[in-house]
Amino acid sequence: MSSDKNIYKIIFANQDKVYEVYCQSIFQSDMYGFIEIEELIFGERSQVLVDPGEEKLKSEFAGVKRSYIPMHSIIRIDEVEKEGVAKMHETSGAGNVKPFPMNFPQGPKESK
Repeated sequence: MSSDKNIYKIIFANQDKVYEVYCQSIFQSDMYGFIEIEELIFGERSQVLVDPGEEKLKSEFAGVKRSYIPMHSIIRIDEVEKEGVAKMHETSGAGNVKPFPMNFPQGPKESK
C-alpha cells in the first residue's frame, strides 16, 4: 500500500442492522470478548451530492473516540487499500445474517 496507515473495513451486526464502517486502528480489547476500533473514517465529500446513509452513520458516531464491538457481532474484517462509503443495512427476517442465539437448550430435567 502507498499509505503509511492501514485501513480496515469492519462489518458487524447491531440491533437488526448490519453496519459497514472503516477505521485506521483495530485490535482485541482488554475487555474480554470485544474488539476495539479507533479513528473511524468517513468520506470527506467535496461534491454537492451527499449520501444520507453515510451522514446518518457519521452523526451516530460523532464524538466517538473508540468503539467496542462484541466479537460475536462481527461478520467480517478486511484490510483494504482505500476507504469506501460507510453503510448501514436493515436486516429483515428473510436475510441470511442473524444474531447468534443466546438461549441455549436446557438438559433433561430430573424427576423426583
